Amino acid sequence: MAPRLQLEKAAWRWAETVRPEEVSQEHIETAYRIWLEPCIRGVCRRNCKGNPNCLVGIGEHIWLGEIDENSFHNIDDPNCERRKKNSFVGLTNLGATCYVNTFLQVWFLNLELRQALYLCPSTCSDYMMGDGIQEEKDYEPQTICEHLQYLFALLQNSNRRYIDPSGFVKALGLDTGQQQDAQEFSKLFMSLLEDTLSKQKNPDVRNIVQQQFCGEYAYVTVCNQCGRESKLLSKFYELELNIQGHKQLTDCISEFLKEEKLEGDNRYFCENCQSKQNATRKIRLLSLPCTLNLQLMRFVFDRQTGHKKKLNTYIGFSEILDMEPYVEHKAEPSKSQTRKPKCGKGTHCSRNAYMLVYRLQAQEKPNTTIQVPAFLQELVDRDNSKFEEWCIEMAEMRKQSVDKGKAKHEEVKELYQRLPAGAEPYEFVSLEWLQKWLDESTPTKPIDNHACLCSHDKLHPDKISIMKRISEYAADIFYSRYGGGPRLTVKALCKECVVERCRVLRLKNQLNEDYKTVNNLLKATVKGNDGFWVGKSSLRSWRQLALEQLDEQDGDADQSSGKMNGNTLNKDESKEERKEEEEELNFNEDILCPHGELCISENERRLVSKEAWSKLQQYFPKAPEFPSYKECCSQCKILEREGEENEALHKMIANEQKTSLPNLFQDKNRPCLSNWPEDTDVLYIVSQFFVEEWRKFVRKPTRCSPVSSVGNSALLCPHGGLMFTFASMTKEDSKLIALIWPSEWQMIQKLFVVDHVIKIMRTEGGDADLSETQYISEPKLCPECREGLLCQQQRDLREYTQATIYVHKVVDNKKVMKDSAPELNVSSSETEEDKEEAKPDGEKDPDFNQSNGGTKRQKISHQNYIAYQKQVIRRSMRHRKVRGEKALLVSANQTLKELKIQIMHAFSVAPFDQNLSIDGKILSDDCATLGTLGVIPESVILLKADEPIADYAAMDDVMQVCMPEEGFKGTGLLGH
Repeated sequence: MAPRLQLEKAAWRWAETVRPEEVSQEHIETAYRIWLEPCIRGVCRRNCKGNPNCLVGIGEHIWLGEIDENSFHNIDDPNCERRKKNSFVGLTNLGATCYVNTFLQVWFLNLELRQALYLCPSTCSDYMMGDGIQEEKDYEPQTICEHLQYLFALLQNSNRRYIDPSGFVKALGLDTGQQQDAQEFSKLFMSLLEDTLSKQKNPDVRNIVQQQFCGEYAYVTVCNQCGRESKLLSKFYELELNIQGHKQLTDCISEFLKEEKLEGDNRYFCENCQSKQNATRKIRLLSLPCTLNLQLMRFVFDRQTGHKKKLNTYIGFSEILDMEPYVEHKAEPSKSQTRKPKCGKGTHCSRNAYMLVYRLQAQEKPNTTIQVPAFLQELVDRDNSKFEEWCIEMAEMRKQSVDKGKAKHEEVKELYQRLPAGAEPYEFVSLEWLQKWLDESTPTKPIDNHACLCSHDKLHPDKISIMKRISEYAADIFYSRYGGGPRLTVKALCKECVVERCRVLRLKNQLNEDYKTVNNLLKATVKGNDGFWVGKSSLRSWRQLALEQLDEQDGDADQSSGKMNGNTLNKDESKEERKEEEEELNFNEDILCPHGELCISENERRLVSKEAWSKLQQYFPKAPEFPSYKECCSQCKILEREGEENEALHKMIANEQKTSLPNLFQDKNRPCLSNWPEDTDVLYIVSQFFVEEWRKFVRKPTRCSPVSSVGNSALLCPHGGLMFTFASMTKEDSKLIALIWPSEWQMIQKLFVVDHVIKIMRTEGGDADLSETQYISEPKLCPECREGLLCQQQRDLREYTQATIYVHKVVDNKKVMKDSAPELNVSSSETEEDKEEAKPDGEKDPDFNQSNGGTKRQKISHQNYIAYQKQVIRRSMRHRKVRGEKALLVSANQTLKELKIQIMHAFSVAPFDQNLSIDGKILSDDCATLGTLGVIPESVILLKADEPIADYAAMDDVMQVCMPEEGFKGTGLLGH
C-alpha cells in the first residue's frame, strides 16, 4: 500500500486539471478514496489510516480464534487471596510498617507468649450477646493485649493469605509513612507489654515476658594484684552487638564478652587492697533466655556531625548458634570462652539485618498446638465468613465478565466478517470508535460522528484518513445496539468542500507564479489615481498569509478533530483558539485605524498598481480596499492634532515642575528623620508612591499623564490618624514615605491638589528636662489602626497559598552566612526609566486622579490602604534567585514534611537526609505548618544534605547518614 502522503496526492491529482465548476460525483468519490482496494488479512500487517477500506489491524486479532476466558476480565482469582494449606498468614505493609510486621510474626511464633496472651481477660465479653457476637457492628479491641490476641488468632486460623494490622498500628499511634528504628520499637513495645501484663493475676501471664526474653549477665572486675573478683548482676532482654570491623556474628559476640584492661588513670579501686590497682573487666553471661534477641548495632553516633550513621557491613551468621562456649558455668574454666564456636550447616550473609532472633532448642515443641479461645475463634469465624462472601462476590463478577466477553466475542466474529462494504451500500464510521468497539477493556459508547463533520454538516474530506467505510448491514446493527449519529451514508459526501478544496489547490499551484508577477509589478512606479494603498507589512508577508489562508480549512479540520466514541472537544477551548486567531491581523488590515478607516501614517503603507492589486485580491477577496484618492480618517486627524497639543502641554508642565522641584526630582539633598537637620523644626510628608509617579511623568511627559493630586490620605487611617510611628518612619516604613522641605512643600501646594497635610515637628522638652527633644506628628498617630495594620501584615505573611519560596543548597560544608542570597546589583548602565515596572494598558492607580481636571482623590478604606502598601513594598521584598537555588510553590498550611517531599523531587535528597534552616533557625518539626515555622513568601531556606560517609574501620563498608530522629515521641509506646 502506498504511503499516506502519496494517497493524499493521488486522491486530489485530478484537481490540477479540473476547474471547480467541473467537479463531478466521480471526482468526489475519488477525493474520499472510495476507489482504494480493501486490505487482506495476513498481507497487511497494520492498519492503513489513509485507506478507508482497510479494516485490518484495528484490534480484531484479539477476537478472532479461540480466546482464554481470563482475558475477559481484570479480576484476580479470589482464591489467590486464600491461605494455602500448612502455610502461614502474612501481614499487610501499610507503607513503612515492615518493622512492626516483622516483630508481630516473631512474637506470634513464640508459642509460650501466644498462649499467655490468649489467657489474658478481654473486654470482648461486653461485645458478646447471649447467642454470639453482635452482627451490627465490628469488633474493636480496646487494649494492646486485645489487639495482639485478635491478630494472633487471625494469624493462626484465618482463611486469608494476609491480614491487615492497621488497628494495632493505629492503637500505638504510629505514623505508617515514617520508617522507624526497629530495635527501638522492640525495646519500647516489650517494655510496654511487660508493664501491661504485670497487672495480671495469673503468674504465667504476668511473668511471660521475663520468662521468654530475659537473661542475666554480670559485670566482673578482677584485681590484678590480689585476684579479688567483684560482680554486678544485671538482666537483659537483648544483647547489643557492635558490628563495625567484623564479618561474622561470632566475632561480634566475642568482642561483646572480651576483657577490658583498667590501667593508668582508669585503674580500679580494690576494696581488698584499699588502693587503685590495674584490673580487668568483662561481661560474663550467666543465663540465656528462651528467646535470644541479638541487636546488630547498624546505627552509630558520629560525634563530628551529631547524626546517626548506618553501617552497611556484611555479617555472616548461622541458622543454629552454639552459645555454650560463651556461657560460664561453675564447673567450667574461664578460658573456655575463647574457644572457637561451632556453626550449623546453614549459614547466611546480610548487610541489612539489624536483629537476629534465636530460640533455645531445648524449649522448642514443634508438635504443640495452641488452642484459640472460643470468643476469639468466633471473631475469626466471622471474619472468615466475610472473606468467603467476598470470594463468592468476586467469583460472580468474574463470571459476569466472562459471559459478557463471550457474547462480545460472538458479536465481533459475526460482524467483522460483514464489515467490508464492497459494492453494496456503505456508510462511514470513525476508526477510533471501531477500535473502542474492539477494545475489551472499555465499554462501548454511542457513535458520535459530529467531530468529523464539515461546516455543511457532511463528512469532511480531510477526515477520511480517520474514517472507515463499512457495509450498511453492519452499520444498521451498530446503530441499533449502540445508538448515536449522525449516520454518514453516500449522501454525506460533501460536494461543497471538494469544490472549495479544488479551488484552493489550484491557487496553491498558481501562487508561486503570481508571487513573481506581483514582485515585478511592484517595481513599477504608480502614476495618477490608478493605484491602491497596501500596508508595507502585508506586502512583505502576503505569500505566507495566502498560504495560511489556503490552509485554513486544514486548520478548521484539526480544530474539529476530537474523540469520536462519545466525547467531543471542549467548546470553550475551541472558542478561545478562534478568538486568538481572529485577533491576528489579516491582509491589509495593518493600515486600518481604530475607526476602521485609512490610517494617517504614510510610512506604514505604499501605492501599488491596479494590476498588482487585482492579483492580490484573488487571494484576499475580503481585504480592505483603499484607492489612492481615498482620504485618511478625519477622526484620527483631529485626535492627532489634539495629541500634539497635549504633548506640548505635558512637556511644558513637566519642565515647570522639574524647575520648581529640582532636588526632589534628582533625589538630592533629602532630609532624614534619624539625622534631623538643624536648620528647620518642621518637615512635611508625602507618599513615596506619589514621588515615583511624578518622576515618571517628568522623565517621559509624552508617554505619561500628569500627576495632579498628592493623595496623602493613603498614609492615614479611616479615622484620619497617621499610620506610622516616628520610629517606624526611620526604619521599616521609610520606603513608604518621602520627606519634604518646607520650601518644597510651599511649591507642592501650588502645583498639586493636596488632600491632607502631614508634617513632623521638632520641639524642645518642658521645664523638667530642657535637653530632651520631642517629635510630634500632625495628624497624630492612631494606635488602634496602627496595631491593626501590624496584625494584618503578620496575618498576610502567615496565610498564603501558592506563594514562591527559594531553597538554597549548601555544598562542600562551606560556612553559611545568614544573608545567603543577597540581591544582585543592577548594572550601572541601566537607566532609571528601564528599571521602572510598566503597568498593563488601562491600569490606573486608585489613589491618584491623573486626569486634566485636577479633582481631589476620594478617601479610601483601610483595606485599600493595606493593598496599596503591599504594592509599594512588593519590589523591596522580591528575592532574586541565584545559582544553587530552586523556586518552589508552597502554601502556609502545608507541613514541613510535605515541603521535604517537594525538596526531594527538586534536589534528589531524601527527607531524612535534609537539614533545613531559615535565618539561622533549624526547621525540624515535620508536623508543623510553614506558617507557624515562620516561612513567608520569598523566604530563602537553606538545605544541607547529609552525604554518605565512609567507615574508616572497614573501607569496604558504606555509612549512610541519617537525620536526627524524634523516634516514637508522641506515640502510645511512650504513654506508659
